[in-house]
Amino acid sequence: MSAIKDKNSSSFLFDRTNYILMIAGVLLLLIGFYLMSGGKSEDVHQFHAEEVFSTTRITLAPIIVLLGFVVEIFAIMRKPK
Repeated sequence: MSAIKDKNSSSFLFDRTNYILMIAGVLLLLIGFYLMSGGKSEDVHQFHAEEVFSTTRITLAPIIVLLGFVVEIFAIMRKPK
């Protein structure tokens, strides 16, 4: 009878730390995509290369997005204690 009870007692797949890491990964993704956005000009006929090709949009934002994906993968693969 106890073997049946052990099989039926469900435990969560992830623990609290996994969920906190997942939330941190999603926040990093949102921050990275926010930093990538923008560069819109008020006048359609003007192009501001310094806004579109800034270091933040070209280098920093993709690194933050990749870091967010790494944190997400780590959060999913981490075994609960």
